[in-house]
Amino acid sequence: MKVLVTGAAGFVGAGVMRALAGRGDVVTGIDNLNAYYDVRLKYGRLQECGFACGPYEPGVEYRSSLYPDCRFIRMSIEDKDSIDTLFEAGGFDAVVNLAAQGGVRYSISNPYAYMQSNMLGFLNILEACRANRVSHLVFASSSSVYGMGTDVPYREDSDTDRPVSLYAATKKSNELMAHSYAGLYGIPSTGLRYFTVYGPWGRPDMAPMLFASAMTKGEPLKVFNGGDMVRDFTYIDDIVEGTVRTLDNPPSGETPYRIFNIGCSSPVRLLDFISELEDALGCTAVKEFLPMQKGDVYQTNADTSELEKATGYRPRVLLKEGVRKFAQWYQSDKNPLR
Repeated sequence: MKVLVTGAAGFVGAGVMRALAGRGDVVTGIDNLNAYYDVRLKYGRLQECGFACGPYEPGVEYRSSLYPDCRFIRMSIEDKDSIDTLFEAGGFDAVVNLAAQGGVRYSISNPYAYMQSNMLGFLNILEACRANRVSHLVFASSSSVYGMGTDVPYREDSDTDRPVSLYAATKKSNELMAHSYAGLYGIPSTGLRYFTVYGPWGRPDMAPMLFASAMTKGEPLKVFNGGDMVRDFTYIDDIVEGTVRTLDNPPSGETPYRIFNIGCSSPVRLLDFISELEDALGCTAVKEFLPMQKGDVYQTNADTSELEKATGYRPRVLLKEGVRKFAQWYQSDKNPLR
């Protein structure tokens, strides 16, 4: 199968590209390698996929030394002409769209970045899928679409009409856009509402990396809402497996469209996660308790039964094991931010 993975230097994207290439698919990965966070992490993820250390020139094709049928091109999904040319030449059977401007809090101070990438960029992907008859589009949504809902664990039919951040609003919009293209043009599309992902090579703006950085440096660890927050922490390997399983099971019907939660279904209190990380890193956190931040939600908890029924997905990595693996990586020479 020929697969395009966008956001291929991202936390989830690099893992998905490696998994697909490892099983023999012909994989093209693209990423604009923007400076939203330290690009050394993005370069490191690409090296794990067999690509030479950056920098990478825009539009140049790089071949993996580990996977002969895997290539990477620095490209933005916002560049319609480049995306159209790529699709016309690529003959992709399927697309995994993970490219997006991430971060809830960043969307408050930089709203236009979200409209360009998450809205215009996603429209470019949809149009290219329509023009080139792609057989399955899998795209990243987010648990943030549930807003401040209290109907937990969240099911796919839970209320998503009251987002509390622009980031969440763009992800909900992506779901609606994909649904319309599935109905109008018959493009099989599946949206995945990712719940809190953690593990080696994670994003530095997310809690596990922020916590580990503060702990190992002896700096105050910012704990919002007094630590009274709950997250469905899901290890990266489970997220990658669930994404690949979804790709292999396209929807059908008059409007071939589905939405799935993808998480661990085992919510953890923030202070308990911090405690596990303290044990794994061998240090004690200096906690600075702060109020809830704008755009944050109190609790995320996924009901993943629909994904399990459709694909057989079942998360396997328990929190203690996942935190241990993350801590080992964080303290190793592989971590470019150490």
